[in-house]
Amino acid sequence: MDRRHSDIELWNAFKAGDDAAFENLFNKFYRLLYQYGSKFCSDKQVLEDCIQNLFLELWQSKSQAPVVSVKVYFLKAIKYKIYRAITNNKNGNKDLPLPDDLAFEFSHESFIVAREENKEHLDRLVTCLQQLPNRQREIIYLKIYKDLGYEEVAELMQI
Repeated sequence: MDRRHSDIELWNAFKAGDDAAFENLFNKFYRLLYQYGSKFCSDKQVLEDCIQNLFLELWQSKSQAPVVSVKVYFLKAIKYKIYRAITNNKNGNKDLPLPDDLAFEFSHESFIVAREENKEHLDRLVTCLQQLPNRQREIIYLKIYKDLGYEEVAELMQI
């Protein structure tokens, strides 16, 4: 099952009233929203408030609007929330349209932090993979690195 499909299933479970699915959505997307939002807003408190408000409104409304990608829905929503928070603080006008040129910052520091996080994740992944039996490592190699389908891996591995 691909990640997008499982996100949609989680979203649908939440919409159907599953509180654990809501918690899973929060836990799964909070870090992504924080990282993305920090590119638009340097005030950590405003950013955290925007994320909290997003999830609070989501919980309260449980809107039935169709969602194709949960990740895109959240990223778009947090960008909108941040823009509204910034413009409301500046001039109190809540009805301004979302501009295409909302400041988005890339900093050298953000690349260094991302690279370090990626290295840490990769190190942990390699450590975990080394703990697997040879046959399981071979399955992962065939599925991920050689892009074989589940049926192809099963046939090749005779499982």
